[in-house]
This record gives sequence, C-alpha cells and structure tokens, in this order.
Amino acid sequence: MLQYIIKRLLLLPFLLFIFSVIAFILIQAPPGDFLTSYMAELSASGSSVDRAQIEALRELYGLDQPMYIQYLKWVGRLLQWDLGVSLDFQRPNTELIGERLLLTVLLGAFTFAFTWIMAIPIGILSATRQYSFFDYFFTVFNYIGVATPTFMTALVLMWLAFKYYGISVTGLFSSEYVDAPWSWGRVVDLLKHMWLPMVILGMDGTARLARVMRANLLDELKKPYMEMARAKGMSEFKLVMKYPVRLAINPLVSTIGWYFPLLFSGSVIVATVMNLPTIGPMLLRSLISQDMFLAGSIILIYMFLAIIGTLISDILLVWLDPRIRMEES
Repeated sequence: MLQYIIKRLLLLPFLLFIFSVIAFILIQAPPGDFLTSYMAELSASGSSVDRAQIEALRELYGLDQPMYIQYLKWVGRLLQWDLGVSLDFQRPNTELIGERLLLTVLLGAFTFAFTWIMAIPIGILSATRQYSFFDYFFTVFNYIGVATPTFMTALVLMWLAFKYYGISVTGLFSSEYVDAPWSWGRVVDLLKHMWLPMVILGMDGTARLARVMRANLLDELKKPYMEMARAKGMSEFKLVMKYPVRLAINPLVSTIGWYFPLLFSGSVIVATVMNLPTIGPMLLRSLISQDMFLAGSIILIYMFLAIIGTLISDILLVWLDPRIRMEES
C-alpha cells in the first residue's frame, strides 16, 4: 500500500506537466487572443483603441511571442507558486481564486454530503424492497433526476419562488450581507441560501449514484454467500449491511476522483444561472475573454484535484474490499 502511494505521488509531477501542456494548448486553440476579444468588445460598444496601443499591450503581456515561449514563462511562474496576473481583471490570479475559494468549497462539500447521504439509503431501500412502491417511486425519481439538466431545474425553481413567493433565490447571500464582513449573522444567512443550490446540484448525482447502488446491491443479494449467511441465522439487516452493501458501494467510491474538481468549481452553468459567487462563472468568463493565465491556472488546479481524488478513491477501495490488491512490485 505504502509503495503504491509513493509511486503515484512520484508520477504526480509528470502528470501535471502533461496536463499543463494539454490545458495550455486547449486554451490557445481558439483563434485570436485576449486583446482580440477586448478589441471586439470595444468595437461592439462603439469605442476605438489606437493600433499602436494594442501592439504595446500585446508586447507587454507577451502575446506577441510564440506559444511555447508563453507556455514556458507561465510554467516558470507556476514553479514559483505564482499563478500570474489575470489579463481581464488586472489582478493576481491567486487573489481572484482565493476570494471565491471558501464559498466554492463549502457549496461543493454540502452538495457532496447531500448526494451520498441521499443516494446510498435510496439505493439500499430500492434493492431490498425490489418492485415495491418505494422501488418504483425512486426509480421514477432517478430517471427524472438523470434526464433533467441541472440548469433547467434551477430555472424552474427560481421561477416558482419568484412567482408564488415573490422572492429571489439567486446568490448565496441576502443583499445586506453580500459585501459585509464575516459574522454569525452572515453565516446564518449563507446557510439559509445554501440549501437550494445544494439540492439542485445534488439531484443529478443522487439519481446516478442511487441507480448504481441499487443495481450492484441486487447483484450481490443473489449470490450464494447470502443464502449461506441466512441459513446460519444472521439477521437480514445485519447481513445486508455487513457484506453486500460494503461490496456494492465500491463503484460509488471510485467516483470520488471526479468529485474533487467539483468541490473546487461547482457546476459552471448552474452557478452562472443562479449568480453564485463561485469559481465556475469566473472560469467561464476567462474562457470567453481568452484570459489564458487565469483559465489555465483554474483548469490545472482541476486536473491536480482529479489526480488526488483518484488516488484517494483507490486507497478507499482497498480498505473497503480486501479482495482488491494493488501491485507493489
């Protein structure tokens, strides 16, 4: 186990290098650059900028240099723990990400907890009560949850809240707490606004994980060891929780790897629709404006979290299922 973890950690710098190249190429793939987008916005608003000034800015930002030179300078700053300066916001990327990091992680953690707390009991109940009313009810719920886009759910709930209750459910704070310093009142206000985006973001994951849990548990319940344990007089609840649930939960644990980036970003579209002050909308804006340093930093952080999440998933799988053995040679 320890040797496996060390091997994976030693691979981390190489993987980050590969991912940084891929991220930088993808960000540079669209035609033009940040100044091209900036000039297009000025033209649309009827303003104009001197050509010499644009060329001076291009030279200042290093956009006149070849792509590999821009990449090497970006990576050089990353090695010094410097995420660079946003071309769009004209502020250090570390500050921009840091301002939204706490709320993003809180929303992601609440959504993750909601998804697992709901999905596992639903999957167990559906499998152990197959073809019952509860099974049919949750099956319909799961299909609706998977089939309905999360941003559509957000729009419908926002419309219902405004139409019938006259309240706006956008954002994570009331207007008086948006720019207020942290206090107990601001924390309470955050919790009052947290539940709706948590439910919206968690519906899709809950439906998917519940379906996986039900299918795997049904498969385990039909295996011979279950009949043998029943013949020995073990109670049904203890039997189900001790053996088949522990095995059926393995595929769910393997999904933790792709949940880690969600903890950092949240749903980009839902966060934009609901005007949530998370990192997702900032990533979308940086991609639209081709702010390559900000977008590249956020995407690289996503990739790093995905690697760490996958490693944690592998370790948890070995702990949950002793049949899984990692190669340590």
